Amino acid sequence: MKLIITIITFFVTISINSQTNPAITSWLQNTTGITGRHYLAGNSTPINDAVQANVQTVQYNATYSYVSATGIPAYITGPFQDGNPSLATAQNKIFRFLLTPTQNTGTATATTGGNIGVFKNGVALFDYRDGVAWNNSTSSLCGGPGNPMCPGGPGATQAWNRDAIPAEKAGFDCAKAHPAMGNYHHHQNPSAFNLDLNVISNVCDLYPADGLYVINSSVHSPLLGFAYDGFPIYGAYGYTNTNGTGAITRIKSSYQLRTNTTRTNGPNINQVVGTQTFFNGYFREDYEYISHAGDPTYLDIHNGRFCITPEYPAGIYCYFTTVDANHNSAYPYVVGPTFYGNVTATTVTTVPTGTTTYLANETFNFDKAKVVISPNPTSEFIAIQSEFVENDLKVELINEIGQVVKTSKILQGSTLSIIETDAIYDGIYYVKISNGNQSKSYKVIIKK
Repeated sequence: MKLIITIITFFVTISINSQTNPAITSWLQNTTGITGRHYLAGNSTPINDAVQANVQTVQYNATYSYVSATGIPAYITGPFQDGNPSLATAQNKIFRFLLTPTQNTGTATATTGGNIGVFKNGVALFDYRDGVAWNNSTSSLCGGPGNPMCPGGPGATQAWNRDAIPAEKAGFDCAKAHPAMGNYHHHQNPSAFNLDLNVISNVCDLYPADGLYVINSSVHSPLLGFAYDGFPIYGAYGYTNTNGTGAITRIKSSYQLRTNTTRTNGPNINQVVGTQTFFNGYFREDYEYISHAGDPTYLDIHNGRFCITPEYPAGIYCYFTTVDANHNSAYPYVVGPTFYGNVTATTVTTVPTGTTTYLANETFNFDKAKVVISPNPTSEFIAIQSEFVENDLKVELINEIGQVVKTSKILQGSTLSIIETDAIYDGIYYVKISNGNQSKSYKVIIKK
């Protein structure tokens, strides 16, 4: 089933009270004991893992937040259909983030292979690269599985470095992620493939997952995580103006493909070597930065901008997960190719004494929560999308005489539940969402 859902300066030194600092309060803590789940290729029934999902604890002092996480999301992972033998496995890391990130006023720090940030559910963020590059001396690819080592050894930057997003698309799961030696990570906007306006992968047809969030073009995207320089990462949409005013709009990358037809010390555009076609966009260096001074909806060279957001009413530097008009991922995807700030985040083995444990608020506020039911009217399915939930929400489809005809859940750490309606009679129904103490109902029409 193909789902096409339209769901809906100011930089100041951050002096946010610890109890309200988003670097403390925004993490998605596991309060229900939910565990990870994964698919195996050929089996569309998810397997439950014995590993807790999302973030386990958040602790803080006057300087740092300490985030303990397994690196396993609540949404279903896998399968990875490009021959990747790895599964998402527990990383059990403690990430330390500076509560007051600062601008790097010297030479910008380049992003590297491996973790460059953490999403709010504890899952790793990688940059564009996949460790494969072009070796001009051998006129072939180097690095990565099945290729000889690149000059300089693992991690050495070459003249032409492969972009993981197009090159490894076949190996991404429905949530647009995959593992490296068990370390499950996103290189790009962490929403499901089948919710893009132009669906470029059919992996969700057999192995559905909801990803970290759903793009909603009518509201400011949620805070999704933090880069290793401590600055926040947002989804694809934000306010037009950096002062928090203007319409909600897509926040755009300032990188575009070069128009050249040759690559110095590299393969020609669309040159074929074996089974590989080196199209324009195959390598990171195929892109160039074009300044859009005067248009605040375009991002800077680091893929960010100074702006006011719902979580930072005084303004802060923010990265955005850039997508194109079809909601397909757009280079440099999240952060990069350099950081704006001083890279201070790290992993630690212990949390120092004297920290305070932050306890997540488990209450789902039905009055303030944004719940979107789409499409409405519907024929084949109803997508129920909420904000991030800290506890499970029960979803019921109820007919006009009060009978429950279908049930579902929005699981902790998720934002989405889908109820198939193709076998349900036409008529007026109500979607009831409840958390055990409160409930709210929404009218829907099923019409085939």
